[in-house]
Amino acid sequence: MTAIRALVADDEPLARAGMARLVRATAGFEVAGEARDGEEAISAIEALRPDLVLLDVQMPGRDGFEVIRAVGPARMPRVVFVTAYDAFAVRAFEVQALDYVLKPFEDRRLREALGRAARATPSELARRLEALVVRSEPRFEVRLGKRIQLLSCAEIDWVEGASYYTVLHAGSETHLVREPLRDIEARLDPTRFARVHRSSIVQLDRVRELRPAECALVLRDGTRVQASRTRWPRLLEALRGIA
Repeated sequence: MTAIRALVADDEPLARAGMARLVRATAGFEVAGEARDGEEAISAIEALRPDLVLLDVQMPGRDGFEVIRAVGPARMPRVVFVTAYDAFAVRAFEVQALDYVLKPFEDRRLREALGRAARATPSELARRLEALVVRSEPRFEVRLGKRIQLLSCAEIDWVEGASYYTVLHAGSETHLVREPLRDIEARLDPTRFARVHRSSIVQLDRVRELRPAECALVLRDGTRVQASRTRWPRLLEALRGIA
């Protein structure tokens, strides 16, 4: 029987080494390669064509969900998320991950996930790929007390950086998420969102008015967002592109 070739994608060297060791020690599996960040994971998937990816959620550059979107459902292998953050579990299963393993994990737990990947039938994988086509746009998890609300990109008007946090502005609501602005930007569609300042991103179709003398823009709801002069030409080009 042909071995299942697994790519290990994680930015932590010890985590990568541990997962690779377990993959090699599991009958019917072999390590196809390793990746240290989102960009390396995308390149490795396209070059190596693994059968399975053990994929970290939060990595430098592009996160695990961005990797899935960049590769595309037609070429994406089976996915098992391995992460220290339980808050992403809902999104993981929305993109049809086979399993979601929380760090730190016991060897038994990862072997269980590998077994699930090995047992996945072609029809099950086809259903997952079909769902991935429909539901690949990222959604953001925002906490409302004991509840988690899923916020779609379409609902976001603009995004404001605040140190290691980011504020998502959606209509009359604001949501604080524990991700830096650069990570949020990596998950947004660059044809719909533009970085207008080192601390601000806007959804382009929300822009109602430009104020070149002030280097600012006004959104549909009247919100004024400051832009930087160095980013102003790219903003104009992006706005012409959606006109």
